[in-house]
Amino acid sequence: MNVSQAEFQNMKEEIVKDLIARLMDERGFTMADAFDAVYTSRLFEKLSDPKTGLYFQSSGYVYSFLETELKKAV
Repeated sequence: MNVSQAEFQNMKEEIVKDLIARLMDERGFTMADAFDAVYTSRLFEKLSDPKTGLYFQSSGYVYSFLETELKKAV
């Protein structure tokens, strides 16, 4: 399914917002730390590439990849 650049950006931003909120709620991250964790992750690079299709997935599904990445970083 093709979406416009604006639709893609909106969908990506909604997922990012959810990821940040979950990091704060579930892991006790500060807002600044949550923003940093998301925007510097490899996952964010993949989420930013429309070819991956991650923007079509649920935020819970995408969050599972972020959790895995964060666990490996420790």
